[in-house]
Amino acid sequence: MSGTPSEVREAGGRVPDQQEPSGERVRLGVDVGGTFTDLVAVDPDGGVRFAKVPSVPTDPSDAVLAAVAAAGLAPAQVGTFAHGTTVATNTLLERAGARTALVTTRGFRDVIEIGRQNRPSLYDLTRDRPPSLVPRELRFTVAERCGPTGVIEPLRDDDVARVVEEVAAVPDLAAVAVCLLFSFAFPAHEQAVATALRRRLPGVTVVASSEVLPVFREYERFTTAVADAYLTPGLSTYLRRLEHRCARRSLTVPMIMQSSGGVTELAEAAGHAARCVLSGPAGGVVGAAYVAGLSGVRDLLTFDMGGTSTDVAPVLGGRALTTSESVLAGVPIMLPTVDVHSVSAGGGSIAWADAGGALRVGPRSAGADPGPACYGRGGTLPTVTDADLYLGYLADGAGLGGEVTLSRAAAEAALSGLGAELGLTPAQAAAGVVAVADAEMTRALRVVSVERGIDPRELVLVAFGGAGGTHACALAEELGMSRVLVPLAAGVLSALGLAIGDVRRDHARPLIGRLGEVDLARAFADLAATAAAEADLAAAADAGPAADAEPGQASAGSPAVLQRRVDCRYAGQSHELTIDVAEPGDAAGDGPGDASVDAASMAQAVRAAFEAEHLRRYGHIAPEREIETVAVRLVVTVRGPRPVPVAPPADPTARRGRRQAWLDGAWRDVEVAPRAALGAGDVVAGPAVVEFAEATCLLRPGWTGTVDDIGTLVLTRQL
Repeated sequence: MSGTPSEVREAGGRVPDQQEPSGERVRLGVDVGGTFTDLVAVDPDGGVRFAKVPSVPTDPSDAVLAAVAAAGLAPAQVGTFAHGTTVATNTLLERAGARTALVTTRGFRDVIEIGRQNRPSLYDLTRDRPPSLVPRELRFTVAERCGPTGVIEPLRDDDVARVVEEVAAVPDLAAVAVCLLFSFAFPAHEQAVATALRRRLPGVTVVASSEVLPVFREYERFTTAVADAYLTPGLSTYLRRLEHRCARRSLTVPMIMQSSGGVTELAEAAGHAARCVLSGPAGGVVGAAYVAGLSGVRDLLTFDMGGTSTDVAPVLGGRALTTSESVLAGVPIMLPTVDVHSVSAGGGSIAWADAGGALRVGPRSAGADPGPACYGRGGTLPTVTDADLYLGYLADGAGLGGEVTLSRAAAEAALSGLGAELGLTPAQAAAGVVAVADAEMTRALRVVSVERGIDPRELVLVAFGGAGGTHACALAEELGMSRVLVPLAAGVLSALGLAIGDVRRDHARPLIGRLGEVDLARAFADLAATAAAEADLAAAADAGPAADAEPGQASAGSPAVLQRRVDCRYAGQSHELTIDVAEPGDAAGDGPGDASVDAASMAQAVRAAFEAEHLRRYGHIAPEREIETVAVRLVVTVRGPRPVPVAPPADPTARRGRRQAWLDGAWRDVEVAPRAALGAGDVVAGPAVVEFAEATCLLRPGWTGTVDDIGTLVLTRQL
């Protein structure tokens, strides 16, 4: 975080001049966070510019358009535009979604409330599950029943008419979820009910579970469909408003980042909000995987510390790990999601003393308004940012987002109050706040590494977000990690991930049976046919590069890339693993379900991939046991452009300095280096502070930072 207020900067930190439209069109990524909204514009030649403005919680589209204006780009210069949003996430967390009804099979209307036998806290008998998104009085049933082999009790037209009228009588109804038993295999009954509701209630969102999640396990399928219905009206309203405001300015309609890490058309996202519940964090993982790959790192943990929360995720082999078993705010959402774990320990997280006199941090956040006390916008409660500023990690008087100037005196006043309550000096209170926040974030990193069977000592930590670099070295030390990457665009990396994101669609269908007996080739062929019906996907990518293109290479008419996945398990297990499977003949161009594919070879490939993943996750395999499949998945992607950034030359006008910072229980004199003063090959030895345009990096004692060829600050620890 530099000491000069600015809203928009080029990669080297220089404030650019306003530009007139040219023949070259840029790709925009705009990420709306809880405190700031970030923009990255990527030129065809790999040039990058950044912008940061305060978020507007009451209408995020205000901040989106303000960021575009701050970047100084004319609408004619914008080619594609991708947007990451937390609207769906916040709606679910705050239980502020649409008034939603549920129609289900008679006798099963309480499935979404009964749930599974696991409890939120195993040993806390007083803790309840979060309430269901649909109260019992808004759950309706129809007489019908399908079983594993087909229809058991036919659906009657008069019963459909009855339930439709009952639902229509609900006042202020905005959405309906239709979830019938075995509709993943036999969707006709569910489709009939959904069609009747749509005909009778044209202004109401109607979601059929077989359209959203056609896989088995009724509880998770029901909760996913209900969440989709609950969230879609609000997200749709926001996205349509943003679309209208962009159109009025002749600005390209944005594509939307999905939880899976790929972008999709605005209309698709507006129709199924559950696919976007982790829209914001997913962009950061995509961006981190990309810049780390350019630095030669393919196995990493991402660490995104923003204003209201911290998001962490694993990336192995250059690919972000995904899961279909996410739980957000107590609601299972079984859609493909980047394996992100979030904790409420961001820069704006409020520090407080509990009834027992223990120091706590979060989950409450000061947010964007009023923000931390040091923002001088009316906040009086101490936050992690206040602690970082008081301890010398941030510069007193530094500008942030063009509208905020940090005040150490205001931070000290807030921390003094907390210290008085705990019997601590302001420095001790600030150090305690940082230690508590670091402990929470370290636990989060262990969740996505150690608890996933991954040894963090073998990985590299990629730190980004406004505060990621400030805390990265301390977290790496706790985890035994020796390398940290802080990208040049660290403060806006989520927006960079949006700008370069792949266009993506996910397809799934059930396939329950023993491996070797089920027809995997036919199942993949059916999914491929569905994907082929969406041939407009490639056009949506706006002529990105081919799948085998080198970074920075662009080509028109990029082909869609098909990635096959199978959900499978040992026979008798209750849960499955999703594994990637390559068909024999892929190298020769055979597509999914090619008639020449040998079924035995495919089954053998699935077993090998499953057992490799099972061994990694659980430390053992059972070669003598049979494997059964549960579902097949097809991921269709079209690559976006992959520019190769070049480290900007050092700015000779940027001056290094020194200041006092609190490290390991004492004040120490440390070097302060503006990031703009560092060119490729330059070295900084800790203890030191490196001030980026939109972020700050703290090098603890024993760490050394070197700028690589693409501008990433590579930190190494002496062991």
